[in-house]
Amino acid sequence: MSEQPSTTEVSQPVTDDSVRVRQVSHYQFSWVAQESGAPGVLTLQLVLDQGAWEEVVMVHVQDAKVLRNLLAAHDTVHFDVGRRVLMFGTAPVA
Repeated sequence: MSEQPSTTEVSQPVTDDSVRVRQVSHYQFSWVAQESGAPGVLTLQLVLDQGAWEEVVMVHVQDAKVLRNLLAAHDTVHFDVGRRVLMFGTAPVA
C-alpha cells in the first residue's frame, strides 16, 4: 500500500486581514491643519495591493524628504502592516 502525502493543516483561513506584508501601489503626502497656532501634521498615506489595504503614518518633514526619494527610486516597495515597516526594492540571493 502506498501512503498518501500529508497535507498541512491551516488553523485559520487565509483572509485579507491575515496578509501582513503588502506591496505599495500608490502613496500620497498630506499636511493636516491642527488647532490655531499649532504646527500642522505631515502624513503619508500608503495604498497597498491596489487598494486592498490602506495605511496612514505621521512623518517628520526630514523623514518625508528621505521617504519621497526612496519611494521614487524603487520600483518595488513593500509595507509590513504588523510591524509598520517600509521595505524598499528587492535583491536576489547570490
